[in-house]
Amino acid sequence: MSARAIPELESAVSVDEFQALEEKVYKTIELLKSAREARAIAERDVTRLREQLEDREEEVETLREQMVGLRRDREDVRGRVEKMLKQLDTMGAEAS
Repeated sequence: MSARAIPELESAVSVDEFQALEEKVYKTIELLKSAREARAIAERDVTRLREQLEDREEEVETLREQMVGLRRDREDVRGRVEKMLKQLDTMGAEAS
């Protein structure tokens, strides 16, 4: 660039235009900061939700195992009650 081109360039960009550009740059910087902060919050939320999901999955598995055990116990009790009822029927038939 020649020495004459610099004054022409300086006059081509007015103070108002430069200030408008500067304002846009600062707004962009603020938007970027806000977006980064929102992303950090979202990542923390995702981490927290994943941990909660893992906890719930463990709880579900524990409850499922308990349910299976309780069903097994119920069937055992049912069998024992049926056996006692048969014995009572047998005793009733013998007494008649």
